[in-house]
Amino acid sequence: MKVLKFGGTSIGTPQRMRDVAVLIRKELPCVVVLSAVSGTTNALVDVSDSLLKNKKENSIKILNNIETKYVKFICELFSTEACKRKGFELIKNISVRIKKFSSGKFSVKEEKIILAQGELISTGLFSLYLSEIGVSHVLLPALDFMKINKDEEPDTKFIEANLNKQLSENNKVNLFLTQGYICRNSSNEIDNLKRGGSDYSASLIGAAINCEEIQIWTDIDGIHNNDPRFVTNTKPIDELSFDEAAELAYFGAKILHPSSVLPAKEKNVPVRLLNTLKPQAKGTLIHERKIKSNGRHVKAVAAKDGIIAVKIISGRMLLAYGFLRRVFEIFELYKTPIDMITTSEVAVSLTIDDDRNLTGIIKELQKLGNVEVNKNQTIICLVGDFIAEKSGAALRIFNALKNIPLRMISYGGSENNITLLVDTKLKSDVLNSLNKIF
Repeated sequence: MKVLKFGGTSIGTPQRMRDVAVLIRKELPCVVVLSAVSGTTNALVDVSDSLLKNKKENSIKILNNIETKYVKFICELFSTEACKRKGFELIKNISVRIKKFSSGKFSVKEEKIILAQGELISTGLFSLYLSEIGVSHVLLPALDFMKINKDEEPDTKFIEANLNKQLSENNKVNLFLTQGYICRNSSNEIDNLKRGGSDYSASLIGAAINCEEIQIWTDIDGIHNNDPRFVTNTKPIDELSFDEAAELAYFGAKILHPSSVLPAKEKNVPVRLLNTLKPQAKGTLIHERKIKSNGRHVKAVAAKDGIIAVKIISGRMLLAYGFLRRVFEIFELYKTPIDMITTSEVAVSLTIDDDRNLTGIIKELQKLGNVEVNKNQTIICLVGDFIAEKSGAALRIFNALKNIPLRMISYGGSENNITLLVDTKLKSDVLNSLNKIF
């Protein structure tokens, strides 16, 4: 059995939803994981923001716009009046449910319920369409098996046990449909796997059932060797190892959710990235086998914006053991992960991408020394084969960027990447300079 995940743009119009129905029938047996229709989650975020700010009239206006959009969508998708009525009823019930939140106290708990509605709509409509065209299937509610623990990490034992139980109860069915992104938390409340979490859902499902292959269908034909938004003539990469794909996903390759590689890697389930707009394209295969570099050190480049550089300067660092431990403990206290780190005898420089607790972090770090903060930074990640014994890769990189000021460099921590930190305004120059060399 395969697991096929389709993103929001892949089902963003009635015709694309019909195209997906054709695609999945070529991959049976399979579990299909759907995101919300493109634009829906953003609209639901706006509804939640309005309710959090007590702008109830604005939230109703946005909801009415969502409802109008889906009425048109339903009219185009279905050919029978019976299915149209059921589609209208689905949208109306969800809209009424959300509007009820405007009459009471609104918190993060209610916000997560609202954000879950996008996937419930997309799977509800797609299931109805499959029934209309006579495709036998079972809709498995993700809220019945997808769960995170108190640390907001997937409860893999719960997922595996409950998902396989539902599959075994429907062992004569060869097509299953479920929601991406949404889950329950340790208090059994509706929660989610964060933005882009549908990829994560697919990987967790694929690992839980030890599937043959996980397919991530989007609107681009695989991971490209550079960012096509800033660099022309980029090309999709045929193959990547799990580690290479994880590095690219974490450091900015938007096609893949950063967390989605690990569950597949742990169960050695290959992941294939495919394009719903060009289903014949080869895409990118991610698997365990070490991929030969064919003499090319760099396979791909990715960029991650919104980075904050923090430098702690302290003369007391000289020969002082325990200093780094105290620095790390501060970030652990505020549950803020560190991306890059470099050290000298008198200073530590590091980067983070989450500024929610920056004020508290700086206050604690100032007890250790002087603190400098630079925002609007970008991490450039070069992924490929950088075994320390091989020479030449670093030299070519620095030659390519000899006229660009580099804020930080990290090299040697991994065979798979070299990371650089630059001012965000220089990102396009860096990406194009590297593209010319590699």
